[in-house]
Amino acid sequence: MKNHVFLIISIALLAGCTASKEGEQEAANPAATILLKDFAPEVINNIPKTHVERAKFDIIDMHAHDYASSEEEIAQWTKTMDRVGVLNTAVMHCSWIGRPFEEYVEAYAPYKDHFKFWCCFDYTGIDGEEWPECGIKALERCKQLGAVGIGELGDKGEGDTYARPADGKDIHINDPRVKPLIEKAGELKMPISIHIAEPYWMYLPMDATNDGLVNAVTWHVDTTNCYGYDKLMETFENAVRENPKTIFIACHYLNMTHDLPRLGKLLDKYPNLYFDISARVAESAHTPRATREFLIKYQDRVLFGTDNGMDAEMYQNIFHVLETNDEHFYVPEYGYHWALSGFNLPDEVLKKLYHDNAYRILTEYR
Repeated sequence: MKNHVFLIISIALLAGCTASKEGEQEAANPAATILLKDFAPEVINNIPKTHVERAKFDIIDMHAHDYASSEEEIAQWTKTMDRVGVLNTAVMHCSWIGRPFEEYVEAYAPYKDHFKFWCCFDYTGIDGEEWPECGIKALERCKQLGAVGIGELGDKGEGDTYARPADGKDIHINDPRVKPLIEKAGELKMPISIHIAEPYWMYLPMDATNDGLVNAVTWHVDTTNCYGYDKLMETFENAVRENPKTIFIACHYLNMTHDLPRLGKLLDKYPNLYFDISARVAESAHTPRATREFLIKYQDRVLFGTDNGMDAEMYQNIFHVLETNDEHFYVPEYGYHWALSGFNLPDEVLKKLYHDNAYRILTEYR
């Protein structure tokens, strides 16, 4: 009996001692004060990490912009493209590019075999008596100058964010005033690439339950005076449904990486709808099995895109995810706290994603 009492007392003392030490350690431990934004884990697992120098198949990049500030930078970009396996790149026109369409076309003209040009809708005079003829003429002019498509249009709630040269505020893709331009795009065989909304966590409460909180701290959407996520998706679907002869390309998985079944339903309903994977590698590669299954199922509707500059490493990070079976790795440039894993896509899917689907839109569709 005495031994049992002694054991119980010893355990109680040990527990108390441990609790005290843990409390002292917590107070003295610098890790207890690390901010979430400073969390930068390094992989400790002894697992394979593959470097993919060049894509397995030739690529048509359907989403990039006028990143180069000089002819030298354009020349270097083409060398990088050749090195990593990109045949040509869609250079999209947006308000933030800063120069008129004809000027950026002229800048890239010496390397036109490497680039495809995309223009904006011109909303100048949209409320005037000469609309929509003026808008249609502007579109036809861009076509004559070499535009193969329209984009990147963008609506994050307040209207066409990227419009140029006129302001696109309060002009949404399903606006009746825009319909003549969308119909003309179909006639001219010019697909429309459009950025709708933002990643879903940007609309969620800024609290401890938000899976994207690390980024949402500085990348958040205030919908007080603009369309919210579901309203934006409604306007987009209306436009796709009402213009079946025009091809729409939803940028960034239509910002539905969190709900791929929802995107799948839209793809099932509208054969004129495609999507690109640009700038959403991190958002998709932390759910590799679900995303892989989705890309295989919709392999005829997915397009390769980057939207992240001109560096070789940028391309190679994407190849790493698409082509390998590697797991639990980080890409600090993406800024997320979650680990990524590769999709290990089958060759027939890779070939369509990298090249064949875009080629069909840009040639056979024409």
